[in-house]
Amino acid sequence: MSSVHGHQVLEMMIASQQPYSTASLIEAINQRFGSDARFHTCSKQDLTAAELVDFLASKGKFIPADSGFTTHFDKICNH
Repeated sequence: MSSVHGHQVLEMMIASQQPYSTASLIEAINQRFGSDARFHTCSKQDLTAAELVDFLASKGKFIPADSGFTTHFDKICNH
């Protein structure tokens, strides 16, 4: 099974131009990439959607918004 980079999730969030809650982001990830998809980042491997969302939140990748959170291109590392 292939793995989706967390950057693709951040890019999906930016493209949607809408705020998410944790639950709605996990749902959107599952709809976009499939409920069996696995994810990786520059430092983590084999994450579920929920684990990825928790990890991204812990790394400060989300920006608080009125009804949840968003992200921005400057939150995506470029290495």
